[in-house]
Amino acid sequence: MKQLPFIRKEKGIHTLYVDGEPYIVLGGEVHNSSSSSLEYMKEKVWPNLRGLNLNTVLVPVFWELIEPVEDSFDFKLVDGIIEQAREENVRLILLWFGLWKNGASTYVPGWVKKDYKKYFRARYPDNEASDTISPLCDAAVKADAKAFRRLMRHLREIDGDRNTVIMIQVENEIGFLGSERDFSDFANAEFEKPVPPEVAVSFGKSGNWSKVFGRDAAEYFMAYHYAKAVEKIAKAGTEEYPLPMYVNAWLEQFPERPGSYPSGGPIAKVMKMWKIAAPTIYLCAPDIYLPSFADICEEYTTNDNPLFIPEARRDATSAANVFYAIGKHNALGFSPFGIEDLFAPPSADSDSTSNNETGLYLAQSYKLLGSMMNIIHKYRGTDKMTGFLQNNNNGCIIPLSEYDLKLTYLQPEEGKPISGGIVIEVSENEFILAGMGFTAEFLPKRGEKAKVGYIRIEEGTFENNNWIRRRVLNGDEAMRISVGRYPGAIRVEMYKYE
Repeated sequence: MKQLPFIRKEKGIHTLYVDGEPYIVLGGEVHNSSSSSLEYMKEKVWPNLRGLNLNTVLVPVFWELIEPVEDSFDFKLVDGIIEQAREENVRLILLWFGLWKNGASTYVPGWVKKDYKKYFRARYPDNEASDTISPLCDAAVKADAKAFRRLMRHLREIDGDRNTVIMIQVENEIGFLGSERDFSDFANAEFEKPVPPEVAVSFGKSGNWSKVFGRDAAEYFMAYHYAKAVEKIAKAGTEEYPLPMYVNAWLEQFPERPGSYPSGGPIAKVMKMWKIAAPTIYLCAPDIYLPSFADICEEYTTNDNPLFIPEARRDATSAANVFYAIGKHNALGFSPFGIEDLFAPPSADSDSTSNNETGLYLAQSYKLLGSMMNIIHKYRGTDKMTGFLQNNNNGCIIPLSEYDLKLTYLQPEEGKPISGGIVIEVSENEFILAGMGFTAEFLPKRGEKAKVGYIRIEEGTFENNNWIRRRVLNGDEAMRISVGRYPGAIRVEMYKYE
């Protein structure tokens, strides 16, 4: 068996390794039902992905199809997806749609759904049953863990020597919708008990949930029990095949009340609880559909949590956001949702023109980033690389060792990428600027009398991590260093004089 993919913290940052080499996911997640049919994937998905320069595809696998009859397992669909990915020369991240998907239990097998007394449901305050199996239902968690264990054992057997599958997402957007917590009789009794010892120690308080967490008690209670359930499931899987595992979050949003978003899911506010109760889970990942992309990235790099974005809005902003996530926050990866729609043929129910434009921008961003990965890995986690992103502002100033870099953003246009990119300080006088939608001006440090000048400004790109010069910009062009709406790169060499 080859060396497994793994995530390791070194020099203050977390890095994903695949086949022993650093790896950043330039990905896309397919629609929920696409991977339920190998024929559909072959005809409607893979052809649309080939021009996007992806290195990784995020694909659901379904408990209901793997174990349609209790204790009878069928992995033909999983095998087929892996074989197709190998043919397309991409890696996979598998999403385990087990007990919970988007706050509900829609992907559990029929035999689980029917036995609603054994696999009991979370209930609303009026005792009405929900379509969500309670995270406090030990029988359901054990059944999910058993199926997940079998899946991971099977992956080890068929992929342990290939590493086609590099990570696993356990469940999908976990949490309870429609109420702040489970009000089943069993949950009510647990809610009145003292918080578990590890929680009391970590938060420095003891007593029942209400005493320790006050108005947020219900959400922390659900976070603990969802995390404990996921820990049992994930641990069963890693005992068979210890790939890196993560959970994803439907984010807190207006009206900011648990239950309007899935209560107990791994949002930033309760991430500490998830780290306590689910140590097998390496990271909590935000699904970013909200406009506050930069703020969310910041939130999900606290508590020593590496940033990974498994779902993002499928629009032109994604082409800029990926530069920012990698350059500013050392993201392990980025992945818009419904990725097969970007280059899909025209249809009556899709905006193919908008999707195709977005696809062209994202494909170029991925091509550029993918071709300069060595230099990105060299400077990840250092003060020599950063990212920038337009956020209702006209620009920014980035302090460098010997200069200040003034970036002015292009005015936003509907359907076009916003401004964003990466700045790499190769030496105190040499810089790589990659991204889109900006003009650049190098300034002397404040209070410094020296003037600055350009030795050379090159427009170009990277091929196999080597800089390929195109135009050398001088004369009129040197008066305005810029990268337009389409992703591109510039290499600049500076000097000072008096």
